[in-house]
Amino acid sequence: MASVMNLGITTSTTHFRNSNLKQKSQLKTPKKIIPYSSLSTTKIVVDPSPSPPTFDFRSYMLKKSISVNNALEAAVSLQDPIKIQESMRYSLLAGGKRVRPMLSIAACELFGGHESTVMPSACAVEMIHTMSLMHDDLPCMDNDDLRRGKPSNHKVYGENVAVLAGDAILALAFRLVATETKGVSEDQVVRVIVELAKATGAEGLVAGQIVDVCSEGDSNLGLKDLEFIHRNKTAALLEGSVVMGAILGGGNEEEVEKVRKYGRCIGLMFQVVDDVLDITKSSKQLGKTARKDLAADKTTYPKLIGIEKSKEFADKLNKEAINQLVGFDSEKAAPLIAMANYIAYRNN
Repeated sequence: MASVMNLGITTSTTHFRNSNLKQKSQLKTPKKIIPYSSLSTTKIVVDPSPSPPTFDFRSYMLKKSISVNNALEAAVSLQDPIKIQESMRYSLLAGGKRVRPMLSIAACELFGGHESTVMPSACAVEMIHTMSLMHDDLPCMDNDDLRRGKPSNHKVYGENVAVLAGDAILALAFRLVATETKGVSEDQVVRVIVELAKATGAEGLVAGQIVDVCSEGDSNLGLKDLEFIHRNKTAALLEGSVVMGAILGGGNEEEVEKVRKYGRCIGLMFQVVDDVLDITKSSKQLGKTARKDLAADKTTYPKLIGIEKSKEFADKLNKEAINQLVGFDSEKAAPLIAMANYIAYRNN
């Protein structure tokens, strides 16, 4: 995998590699994807990844992250009881890549929608992601003391407050979508709420987490099981992020389905890359405890198929994701293409 700077830039400029791609027609039709369960025995051939039209990804990331951070700050103001609000703000405003809200915004803008329309949903998906990290770090779950380069929430506020603060953030996320989404139909808002609930609950994040927790130490866990965990625990919320944006942007059923497939690919790719980074980067580089999965003897993609094949698999998922954007306006699709490349080639 290519080395990258913090914002996923692969060259000395602010553009991704192979920036000679000017027309969306140059996006190649993907080869038939290899079943994930056969990856350990199948040689994967990966073509050079397509890249977006000339696009200033660094500026885009900075601009959108400022907008998201300002909206999150406004959504969680200090009020009584102060302690729960402080705990919520501690994790929610602790930085992070803001990948999920940016995906929501980019998907909405793909269909001509406005940032202001999707911002409540973008904030909501980041809130739910943050809640999941707060709960995931608890001793009864993954028991991690470090998150985003800082002590985990429960190490600062205690386990009881961390649980309640996560619960409060979850509730706030749905309230934000329901009350603050403007300029679209009630039907679109309801569809977004359903999508968010599905990605979060027993059909999504929670499903992946429960299987993950119950599978610790299981030496018989295979690729199909691992895929189920990551498609739910990690990929479901990333998929939901782009689908919510597409719905609010006004995409039709066929268009939303293409965006969904894009989200599904980058979601699984995100976790495959995470598995590789966990054993190739330091805690300082990651902002969380490195090699924790290795120490806990958890099943990961590198453990099952090796580091190099994991990298190849991530590359293949990246191509699959980008090829879902064939047929869309190349300029409007550029942020989503850049985000896919960023997720594939990031270093933390």
